[in-house]
Amino acid sequence: MKKSAIIFLLFSGSCAAPRLSVTNNTSSSCDPIADGKLFTTVWQQRSAEYRALCYQAFNIAKLRIDERSGEISPKPKAIMTDIDETILNNSSYQAHQALLGKDYDDVSWQTWTNMANADTMPGALHFLQYASSKGIEIFYVTNRNEADREGTLKNLKKFNFPNSDNDHLLLKQNISSKEERKKSIEENHSIVLLMGDNMNDLSSFFVKKDAGERIKLADGFASDFGNRFIVLPNPVYGDWETALYHYNYSLTPAQKDSVLEASLYSY
Repeated sequence: MKKSAIIFLLFSGSCAAPRLSVTNNTSSSCDPIADGKLFTTVWQQRSAEYRALCYQAFNIAKLRIDERSGEISPKPKAIMTDIDETILNNSSYQAHQALLGKDYDDVSWQTWTNMANADTMPGALHFLQYASSKGIEIFYVTNRNEADREGTLKNLKKFNFPNSDNDHLLLKQNISSKEERKKSIEENHSIVLLMGDNMNDLSSFFVKKDAGERIKLADGFASDFGNRFIVLPNPVYGDWETALYHYNYSLTPAQKDSVLEASLYSY
């Protein structure tokens, strides 16, 4: 039996009967990928440990800002941060999709972003407001699309995130790599901290690398984590997963499940 299916069996009791969505009472078939993401979404929403990891990340980030706030810089200081699962929590979207037996898709995602209803990540708002009080500008560098701009700004402004305006919101244009957007910030600012839930948010070295290469690169950057890089936990989605699929976005759920099973090591 597939490992991800085992996880779902433990969680729901059975894969034999269709599961009903709590949102619209539509039935969904047993999908190991969607059911695995349901399990990790429950951890994100309901575990104290998840919140503790977020607070830990932002506590460390505050220490770094305190250390660097007195340093003289030829340019204004800035923080470059991702949005999703770094400062905004999209677990309600993940739960909605998983309860329907579905994964991410562009149409449902845009519906979600237009709602501007994502909550804040624990500790994120307080930290960025603190950094802003020290004269540090915040740049939101996200791979949300241009169609998500209005909803994204509305969501950020709802919580009074600092610098929540068009000039500080850098959306994906043609490529997902954030390197060019990072360079555009560095033209006039000194980036003192980079934050994200995906290694691609922190360095272009990780872009389109396979899973083994990403692990080796993470080891190479060991001294940067908690220093120059602040990483937030996200077991639900990200390049850690797509790297295992060799960035083949056309795989079926069954094919993805086979890849995940083959990637495991046991005894």
